[in-house]
Amino acid sequence: MSLQFEIISLSALCIILLLDLLYVVKKPHEPSMKESGLWVGFYVTLALIFGAVVWWQAGPDIGQQFIAGWVTEYSLSIDNLFVFIIIMARFSVPRKYQQEVLMFGIIIALILRGIFIILGAAVIENYSWVFYIFGAFLLWTAWKQATDKGEDESEGANNGLVYKMTKNLPISKEYDGNKLRTVVDGKKMFTPMVMVFVTIGMTDLLFAVDSIPAIFGLTQSPFIVFTANLFALMGLRQLYFLLGGLMDRLIYLKHALSIILAFIGVKLVFHAMHVNELSFINGGRHIEWVPDISITVSLVVILGTIVIATVASLLSPAGRRAAEEHKAAKAEQAIEDANNDSK
Repeated sequence: MSLQFEIISLSALCIILLLDLLYVVKKPHEPSMKESGLWVGFYVTLALIFGAVVWWQAGPDIGQQFIAGWVTEYSLSIDNLFVFIIIMARFSVPRKYQQEVLMFGIIIALILRGIFIILGAAVIENYSWVFYIFGAFLLWTAWKQATDKGEDESEGANNGLVYKMTKNLPISKEYDGNKLRTVVDGKKMFTPMVMVFVTIGMTDLLFAVDSIPAIFGLTQSPFIVFTANLFALMGLRQLYFLLGGLMDRLIYLKHALSIILAFIGVKLVFHAMHVNELSFINGGRHIEWVPDISITVSLVVILGTIVIATVASLLSPAGRRAAEEHKAAKAEQAIEDANNDSK
């Protein structure tokens, strides 16, 4: 791919993201299912078109790297949405302003991932042994995710670092629209939105640490890594409102992600063995007998795992029970909101 193509592509995508941000800031609201569906469809179609253009410009191997990277990052970003739901429920963020919170989270995620991409690309270019570390980290992350008992993933951030960062701030008990500052009894105070933003930012940091090694296991092109992450984050706020109760039914998504992370971790270790330069491993020579997992195989494994997990979640009795529980909780929330409005 030419430098001109990369510059034009990144500029166009950043402009689209900026326009999306301005729209949210100008018109904060809870989008309808139709609006959310149209936006999600638009961004998914745009990603597929971009993948086709990359395929045409740089060949099938690079095109498949983008598709595999985008699907992987999109799946990890959906997992991120589960945590956002927990955070906004904990802080009782009004649904009218949840779009702005989501957009803030997406922008912070993009900035953090951009920093990690630049650092990761520089490290990989100079130190091939880092693939061993990336692979081991992903295998550990996969094991941790597979054995997770369902604890609140944002609990540590909220009670630990976030608390220390905000404990000395004067924070009001009530929101004042989407403002960060308000006045209570003549005293200037921060609103709970500050706590929400800090918690979202810390959560984004944790997810960026997981996602960047994962995609570097599929491609070493910083351009593909960044655009795959950019497309994975675009449309996430609309997806949040579109999925609604469906997210509670995707009970096997975490298991699918653990399988994908473990697979990419193994792929990274194999790649590290292929390019091995560590003197205490095989005398510093490359290890040629380990299998070379192609990007085509990676794409099939990633897509297949996501499809199987989604279908199993929607059709399983446990998934249906989760849907019923969500429906009951939503009905209770509607009654509570109606009672509050009548007061």
